[in-house]
Amino acid sequence: MQKIDSKIIKFIKDHHVLTLATSNNNEPYCANCFYAYLEEENAFVFTSEIETKHIKDSLKQNFVAGSIILETKVVGKIQGIQFNGNLYKPENELIKKARKQYMKAFPYAALLQTTMWVLELSFIKMTDNRLGFGKKLIWEK
Repeated sequence: MQKIDSKIIKFIKDHHVLTLATSNNNEPYCANCFYAYLEEENAFVFTSEIETKHIKDSLKQNFVAGSIILETKVVGKIQGIQFNGNLYKPENELIKKARKQYMKAFPYAALLQTTMWVLELSFIKMTDNRLGFGKKLIWEK
């Protein structure tokens, strides 16, 4: 498997909100989610209620897309990633690891009765204008 560029990993670790894009019956939908990152698994972990539209959509079609951006008006500082991956409910050892990482990032989440989800990445495209206008770093599983 191709190694992920360290600039992509750093960007992911420096942020904590992703936009998740789902689709069902040809109807797209987006949701914003607080996430933690499992580097070894190259996966995002987040919580969401099973009744939400984005989770209902992903239970019917678990191949999803999303993005994380640095909000700036300065063209030379534009950074962001777009990604694809499979979204699923973790089990066994993975749920323990996912919960531990998520609670480390968001300790208040321990008070919530919610469901943990893992988004295992299969494609990442990072745009980083600090490396040159329109510079793209691409990773594929």
